[in-house]
This record gives sequence, structure tokens and C-alpha cells, in this order.
Amino acid sequence: MTQYVSFRRADGVASFGRLEGANIVELAAAGQPSSLKDAIAADVLATLPDGAVHAVADVTLLPVIPDPAKILCVGLNYAEHVKETGREQKEHPAIFVRYADSLVADGEAMRKPAVTERFDYEGELAVIIGKPCYKVERADALNYIAGYACFNDGSARDWQRHNIQFTPGKTFPGTGGFGPAMVTPDSIADLGALHVVTRLNGEVMQDQPISDMIWDIPAVIEYISAFTPLAPGDVIATGTPGGVGDKRKPPVYMWPGDIVEVEIGNIGILTNAIVNE
Repeated sequence: MTQYVSFRRADGVASFGRLEGANIVELAAAGQPSSLKDAIAADVLATLPDGAVHAVADVTLLPVIPDPAKILCVGLNYAEHVKETGREQKEHPAIFVRYADSLVADGEAMRKPAVTERFDYEGELAVIIGKPCYKVERADALNYIAGYACFNDGSARDWQRHNIQFTPGKTFPGTGGFGPAMVTPDSIADLGALHVVTRLNGEVMQDQPISDMIWDIPAVIEYISAFTPLAPGDVIATGTPGGVGDKRKPPVYMWPGDIVEVEIGNIGILTNAIVNE
């Protein structure tokens, strides 16, 4: 399995590399791309020479892509989630955006906004774009993917519903977990069979296979790329399964001291503590 991470070295320099167990083989070097996003754009990840080896314990992980130009999120993409929200299934997917400063890495705390008491989890599969992508046909869409990662679309539910647009509740700084690594498509035998599992303090809150998506990944890429060009390193969060805290009886929200995990098969486990902003 091939996994890539972005990280900050002990000397404070941001870098990237290939994850191999408890170590990271650094791939940034003089004259080479200095970030995972740039290496994806140059299509050189598989050919970069190995550099220094760092223990994961000695570095600080960063969001898989720390600075995506675009983060687009799909709402209401699992029938169980549509049902629990009481909404009607639409002909087209709901799309909203996040900003790069909303992202946190695996092991970094997600920050509960001070203005909400309804901070909710949403475990999701993230797709990382590998090539410039505009007006792509569904049949070709998978060829534009660099890899996959886990995502937690932390949501301030009250702000999400101030009006008909989701964005205000979806992009507070430090609310979106993204990691731990980008797993290349050739490492995954059957993506649809993998389950998106979210645990809050060890209790399973969400568990559905990716095959349950209403709009599968090729359909999502076709739809999004029809209205906006995508660039290498852009991120699509593909929607959350049923079981969100806001629709439980009684509701279950995330509070400082909680630990939330998003696990998707061999793509990995994203783990974040919750703190006040």
C-alpha cells in the first residue's frame, strides 16, 4: 500500500513523504517539489528519490494537503442521512465549500467554535484530485484522482441552518479533520466495499459502505467539474452516512475532551480530540 503524508520536521520546515509504518521517507529535496500538492501537480510522486527517514513520533503531521485551492463538499449523499434529516432527495447533489484554514491534521485537535453548542461529527471519504479537471465525463473521472483520505466535516449545526446555505456552519477555523495520509487508488482493491466508520469516545456512531452513496465518485467529479475547474491537490469530501449526532434522540454533540475517530478500511484512521477554540 502506498501512502503519502504532509508533515513538519523537528526543525520547523514543512515537507512531505511516503509513510512506511512508523517512519516517513522524506521526498522533498533541492530542485524537487517542496509540497505534496506540487508533487502531485508535477506527476512525479512515484519517481522522487528517497531522502531522510523520520520517525512519525518525531514530526508533526499536517493535513494531507495543507493548502488546497478548493475544498468542495457533498451534502446528503447517503440515503440514510437524507432520511434522518427529513429532506427530499434531489435530482442533483448539494455542494458547499470549505476553506483551507478550516483543516486540521490527524492527531491535531478540532476546535469547537465558541458560538455553537451543536458541534457535530461527519465522517467522510475525501478524494484528492491528481490532474487538472474540467468538464470531465463520468467514464473518465477516476483517471483524475491522486488518492483518498479520511475526513471529518465538523459542523456547527445552528450556523449551518441560519439560512438555506450550509457554508457558515461548515468552515469555522480548525473544524475539519483531514488525514492521516493520502492512499493511492491502486492500493484499494474495492473502494465501494470499504465502510465509513465514525466513533465518538469509542462508540460507533456511523457505519456504512461507500457503495451506499447516492452519487458515486465519478458522478460527483463529473458534476463538480462541470461548473468549476479542479486543480491537483483540490479536495472533494464526498458526504457523510446516516447517524449524525444532531439527528439522534437525544442529540449527541462533540465537547472538549471528546475523541472522535473516522476509519475507512485500509485508507486509515483519522483521530482528533475536541477542544474549545
